[in-house]
Amino acid sequence: MSARLLRFGMNLWPPFVGAGIRVRHIAPDYREVRVEMALGLTNRNYFGTHFGGSLFAMTDPFFALMVVHNLPREYLVWDKSAAIDFQAPGRGRVRAHFVLTQQDIDTIVRMTAGGDKHLHLFRVDVVDRESLVVARVEKIVYIRRKKATAGAER
Repeated sequence: MSARLLRFGMNLWPPFVGAGIRVRHIAPDYREVRVEMALGLTNRNYFGTHFGGSLFAMTDPFFALMVVHNLPREYLVWDKSAAIDFQAPGRGRVRAHFVLTQQDIDTIVRMTAGGDKHLHLFRVDVVDRESLVVARVEKIVYIRRKKATAGAER
């Protein structure tokens, strides 16, 4: 699937629409993604700031998607775990910028070459208009090469 088509589809995806999350950019090579979210009635908490679940949702799928689109099909990729550390109240528009480096890809390929799983740690900050960090997110992505099955074609 092209990055442009995925971005279009994600911007129609009900969980993102309901939370006011917009995918602004997915690089054609899937190595960079920019997402933003405005503060609105559907994503504010009791205190009038961004609901923590919406802040987390805006970071949820991207690292796994970026990895899966940068590895051959013989790899299994999924989110293993995540943590969010709220730094400041989110007011107004917030954004997150995801980057998958060549070093990340090289490490993943090296660590899985023998068939072992690899748990790769990614980090992204959610920032406001003044670049103040609102939340720090850590994602652990599970990656391993698929096991060959009898009679399976390569």
